[in-house]
Amino acid sequence: MGMRAAIVVGATGLTGASLVEQLCENDEYVSVTVIARKKPVFTHPKLEIKIRDFDRLEEQDIEFAHELYCCLGTTIKKAGSREMFEKVDFEYPLAIASLAKKRGIPHFLVITSMGAKESSPFYYNRVKGKLEQDLIELGLQRLSIIRPSLLVGQRHEFRLGEKAGEKVLKLAQPLLIGPLKAARAIEASQVAKAMIIIALYEKQQPVTIYKSPHLAKLDYPEIIVKEDVSRETLFNWDKHKLSDTVVDKEVHFQHDDQEQK
Repeated sequence: MGMRAAIVVGATGLTGASLVEQLCENDEYVSVTVIARKKPVFTHPKLEIKIRDFDRLEEQDIEFAHELYCCLGTTIKKAGSREMFEKVDFEYPLAIASLAKKRGIPHFLVITSMGAKESSPFYYNRVKGKLEQDLIELGLQRLSIIRPSLLVGQRHEFRLGEKAGEKVLKLAQPLLIGPLKAARAIEASQVAKAMIIIALYEKQQPVTIYKSPHLAKLDYPEIIVKEDVSRETLFNWDKHKLSDTVVDKEVHFQHDDQEQK
């Protein structure tokens, strides 16, 4: 059993909720702390919940952990305005990353978007691209940027746009090959699983960007179980006995009165 501790922000969303459950079920982790504005439904003996106002989040609210997983994200419609959208998707993740750096947390993992780019013609992708760039400039010890395509799974809330997009992508899935393969929808539970695998097993580099096709393929390494040697095999003396043919060699013993050579 491992001795790792993790912090998750954005634990009530589709990916964040799955991530918290998988972390709690993973033997490498003994402690999982969720920092949220409302209490998650999921409970577990390993799990500690901290209800906080992200506008007033302070350094002492974030204790040391091996990883801080940031799954914060919303939509402009849900946020109510571009200003509030940027607060949730840009300002909060950047502020939390800065606090994590001060607390000495060695690994910050953040979910952005498949099309994240500061120069993108799409506002959503521009915000995500700016977040990525500012996180890189922050100089974190290790930064893993997670860029999934459309996330699918069972949400507690209904998002009409995402549901429509999910149906379209499911119909078009067989046609998305080659360069278009990156646009295939991905299960949120697989993204959560991939994030844990990245934290535990992927090569440690200052900055790594993980795109959706790679996230979809990540899986835990195969554990090779050594075959137990049975008692019968261990004590099978016939198998280990010496050959029946023994060659005798003449042995001469030297007496004390013989000259030493």
